[in-house]
Amino acid sequence: MAKTAILLDIDFEDSEFRKPYDALKDAGHDVLVIGREKGARVDGKKGTESYTIEAGPDAANAADFDAVVVPGGYAPDKLRTDADLVGFVRDMAAAGKPVAAICHAGWVLAEADVVRGRQVTSVRNIRTDLVNAGADWVDEEVVEDGPLITSRTPADLPAFNDAILKRLG
Repeated sequence: MAKTAILLDIDFEDSEFRKPYDALKDAGHDVLVIGREKGARVDGKKGTESYTIEAGPDAANAADFDAVVVPGGYAPDKLRTDADLVGFVRDMAAAGKPVAAICHAGWVLAEADVVRGRQVTSVRNIRTDLVNAGADWVDEEVVEDGPLITSRTPADLPAFNDAILKRLG
């Protein structure tokens, strides 16, 4: 089965972490939650989810993973400040491995400079950021372009999860 990293930090969107995490685990995939600080306890912005970061940026090596998922919320604004995690996303995309981002997670994709010339979607309020980073932004439930899988909001999670699982086989 595939080994997938989920990037997480404080104030993540609760369902955008939990639902992909559970879908991946239920399908038999290995999941490692990586954040800026191993052992840090991070809470979702809605207060329904909490998680202890299993590994720090030193574990973010594209050769060791088959996919990466970045939940939204406010966490991506923090994650995009970590050069190692941004580099990991860039390396995953360059290797053609699935890079799945939902909602505000497009910020991490923009920072990694992997959206230029690609069609993506996100929550509407970061549309301009993605367009300024060179993306062709569209308002669709799920968009797949090259290694990127993007969705807009928690309402899109079923399609987002299906796209990830299909890509992983």
